[in-house]
Amino acid sequence: MSLMEEAESLRKVPLFAKVEESHLKLLSFTAERVSFMDGETFIRQGDIGDHAFLILDGEVEILFETTEEARLFNVMRANQMVGEIALLRDSRRSASCRARGAVTCLRLSRDVFFHLIRHSPDFAIGIMKELAYRLDYGAEQVRDILRTQRSR
Repeated sequence: MSLMEEAESLRKVPLFAKVEESHLKLLSFTAERVSFMDGETFIRQGDIGDHAFLILDGEVEILFETTEEARLFNVMRANQMVGEIALLRDSRRSASCRARGAVTCLRLSRDVFFHLIRHSPDFAIGIMKELAYRLDYGAEQVRDILRTQRSR
């Protein structure tokens, strides 16, 4: 796929719909297209976060791991991003990500991710909206757990 074709395909992703063409070309040139097989863990909880992944195709399970088990927290799909929280917080991964079926992603380096945030307000707003959604989702999960505990 040519650089121009890759940039145009990224424009179809809601997060990149309003990003300037020059930034899309930079992203196309620097991001790496990666594939994962069913069951493959490509982000491990506790690892240092140096990349974010934009899911292009497939589903990704978000897992919280304890010494005893891995609990499914959420499932992310095409056009959603995973791994960006560790980049934003400059911290270790807060969860693991595992492919559910075949998955194709764009791997974005920390430098490219922050370049997009600094130079594309629409991208930055999209990331904020996604994080707000996840915060609401997490709060709803906690409310469900509390309701279940009260009903016992």
